[in-house]
Amino acid sequence: MRHRIRQILILSLPVAGAQLSQSLFSLIDTAMVGTLGPVSLAAVGLAGFANFVAVSVVTGLSTGVQTVTARRQGESGRAATYPILLGGIVLALTVALPLSIVLFWATPSFFPILNSDAAIVSEGGLYLQARLVGLTAVSVAMVYRGYLTGIQNPMGYLRCLLLMHAVNIVLNYGLIFGHWGLPALGSLGAGIGTTIAVFMGMAYYGVLTKQQIHTDRAAFRLPGRPVLRTMLRLSIPSSTQLVFFALGFEILLWIIGALGTNALAAANVLIVITLVGMRFGLSLGLTSASLVGHAMGKGDFATARQWGRDTVLVGAIAMTILATPLIVTPDWILGVFLHDPEIVALAHLPMKLVGIGFILDAVGIVLINAMLGAGASKQVMTISIALQWLLFLPLAWLVGLYLGYGLLGIWLCFAGYRLIQALVFARLWEAAKWQAIRI
Repeated sequence: MRHRIRQILILSLPVAGAQLSQSLFSLIDTAMVGTLGPVSLAAVGLAGFANFVAVSVVTGLSTGVQTVTARRQGESGRAATYPILLGGIVLALTVALPLSIVLFWATPSFFPILNSDAAIVSEGGLYLQARLVGLTAVSVAMVYRGYLTGIQNPMGYLRCLLLMHAVNIVLNYGLIFGHWGLPALGSLGAGIGTTIAVFMGMAYYGVLTKQQIHTDRAAFRLPGRPVLRTMLRLSIPSSTQLVFFALGFEILLWIIGALGTNALAAANVLIVITLVGMRFGLSLGLTSASLVGHAMGKGDFATARQWGRDTVLVGAIAMTILATPLIVTPDWILGVFLHDPEIVALAHLPMKLVGIGFILDAVGIVLINAMLGAGASKQVMTISIALQWLLFLPLAWLVGLYLGYGLLGIWLCFAGYRLIQALVFARLWEAAKWQAIRI
C-alpha cells in the first residue's frame, strides 16, 4: 500500500505543480491587465472565456493520446507509444489549424454577440484573435501532455509549462506596458505574449521529440488508420464534454448576473477558487488514468481497479487539507480578493460549500479520469453533460432565481451536483464494466 501511494505521489505532484502554476500565473496575468482599467479587464475576461471554449475543442486530444499511450506501454513497452505521439500531433494540426483560421476571421462577427459595450468588443476582439493564433500550438501541447502523462513522465510536462509561464510573464510585462524597447500594446500585448509563449512550448516539445527520434529512429512512424480512429473515438467525446463544461460556467454566470453586481463579484471569486481545486483534482485524475491504462494494457484488471481506489484515497486526504482553510476561515480567504464587507458576507457560506466541493471532487474528478483512462469516454461524456445541464443548471435557476434563495441556494445546488457526480462515478467504478473496453 505504501509503495502504491508513493507511486501516485511521484506521478501526480509534478502534474499538480503544473496545474497550480497555471492558476498562479493566470492571476498574475489578470493583475497586470487589471492595471489598465475595468474595460480592459472585462474585455480580456470575456475573450479569455471564448478562447477557453475554443481550446476545449482540442483539449480532448490529450485524453485520446494518454489513454492509448498508457495501454500500449503496458502491452508492449515504450517503443510502441511513439506512433501514438506522432499520430496525435497529426490530428492536432489537422483539427486546430483550420479551426484557428476560421475562428480568427469569424471573431468580428460573433464576438459582439457576447457583449453590447463597443469598447469591450473592440479590445476583447483583438485579444481573442491574438490568442486564437496560438490555438495550434496549444493543441500540440495538449497532445504532449497526454503522451508524457501516459508514459508516466510528468516532469517533462512540468518543465515545459514552467518555461511557457516564465516567457509569458516577461513578454506580457514588456508588451502590455512597453518596457525594454517593446511597444506598449495594452491588453493586445497580453494576448500576443501568451501566444508567443505557447509556441515556445511547442518548440521545446519539438526538441524533445527530435532527441528521441535520434535515439530510436526505427520506432518513430505514423500509426495506421485503426489507431487514429481509436484516438478520435476517445477524444471526440472528451472534447464535447469539455466544451459543454465551459459553456455551462457561462450559463451559471448569466444566472448569477441576474442577482446583481455584488453576487456576480462574489461568484467570480468562488469560481476562481473552485477551478483551482478542480485543477488539483485533475492532476490526480490524470495520474489515475495513466496507472489504470498501464495496468489494463498488462491485462491486470484487479490492479487497475485498485489504482482508482488508491488515487481517490490520496485525493481525499490532499483535498481535505486544501479545503480546511476554506471551511474554517472563509472570510480570511475572501478578504484577499474582495474588499467590500457586504460582498464578503454574501460569499461567506458559499465559500464553505466550495471547500466541501473540493473533498467531493477527490472522488468525482479522479474517477472520471480513471474511467477515461479505461476508455469509457462516451459514458463519461453522457453522464457529465446530463448532470451539469439537466440537473445542476436548471436547479440553479429554480432555487437561486425563481425561489429566491440567491447565491447561497445556487452553491447548495452546486455542492449537491458534485456529490451526486461523485456517487455516480464511484458506483460505476465499482461495477467495473469498464474492464471490458478494448482499445
